[in-house]
Amino acid sequence: MPVTIDLSGSVAVVTGGTRGVGAGIARALLEAGAEVVTCARRAPDKPVEAAGRTARFLPVDLRDPAAVADFFDRVRGDHGRLDALVNNAGGTPFRMLGDGAAEQQARVVELNLVAPLTASLAAYEVMRRQPTGGTVIMIGSVSGTRPSPGSAVYGAAKAGLDNLARSMAVEWAPLVRVNTLVPGMVRTELSHLHYGDEDGIASVGRTVPLGRLAEPSDIGDACVFLASDRAAYISGASLLVHGGGERPAFLDAATANH
Repeated sequence: MPVTIDLSGSVAVVTGGTRGVGAGIARALLEAGAEVVTCARRAPDKPVEAAGRTARFLPVDLRDPAAVADFFDRVRGDHGRLDALVNNAGGTPFRMLGDGAAEQQARVVELNLVAPLTASLAAYEVMRRQPTGGTVIMIGSVSGTRPSPGSAVYGAAKAGLDNLARSMAVEWAPLVRVNTLVPGMVRTELSHLHYGDEDGIASVGRTVPLGRLAEPSDIGDACVFLASDRAAYISGASLLVHGGGERPAFLDAATANH
């Protein structure tokens, strides 16, 4: 008998869920049967749809605590509950540390660490009043597990997010589970900005042990698992979804002359 995950009747919020990885997460949750609410500062050009269903969009600036609290109050009022929050919103421009002012670097921390904290606190106020609690999923990054030149502050914020999730998992147990999903390189509509044309994307993909970049659906499927009862005893964990990681550079260097 096949194992399926059915999230019918549950309500999930995906921050930054209108494009790229966030849209992939929203689509996977829709396919699993969840009601999905996405949020961002600006409405998407087209709604996120999957399996004949559409994610709802509500605008919110995640850097505004009062607006975030109002957003989650509205989700609870309109949908009656909140079962999962996926803190996906984030990102950074490529910028070496010496090329950015302190204020610019602080905004990266605000978006990638402070904003998920703000959203999690507001979601917790809803979840802790529900008999079934809920789950919070942080979207981290391999940039938070290794040196990240050109995105050092982003990596530091993602490392902090992972540590924050572990502490939340302890403080908010047993009602609310908190985990971090740690993606590697993901192919999105913006991949060309990082990896170049199709040949460049394929070349970068060959550096991954599984031979390709992740698709947004790969990240979405992992979120569906963490949001489900199949992960009922998983909390305070970091799930690596990186295709095996990155081939160590010394291996190629050591064999270059052989």
